[in-house]
Amino acid sequence: MDQDFGAAVADVVRSIPSGRVMTYGDVAAVLGSRASRAVGKVMAHEGSDLPWWRVVRSGGMPPVRHEARALEQYRVEGTPLTQGRTTWRLDMRRARWSPELDGPQGPVGHEVVTDEN
Repeated sequence: MDQDFGAAVADVVRSIPSGRVMTYGDVAAVLGSRASRAVGKVMAHEGSDLPWWRVVRSGGMPPVRHEARALEQYRVEGTPLTQGRTTWRLDMRRARWSPELDGPQGPVGHEVVTDEN
């Protein structure tokens, strides 16, 4: 894996504001790439010193095998969540961040939306 790519991924992840998230594909797109799996590899191998919980799967699910730890961080940061009948996920409409569209933003508020459908 290209060290420059890994460093660039780390820079993007560090830029994600508290209470917001990006998908693996979003991070890749900011870097002019479609290599979302490569972003995942960087996060798996080098992400422990980064706000790893802010990089999620496109469906709004947190990193695999880190769900409980991620949920703690989302609650502390006020990341928008939705609660279904059996599970929670991120409210991607409200939590997703794009440096090109949004610019730097702070927390968006601690609110859980219930989806009973």
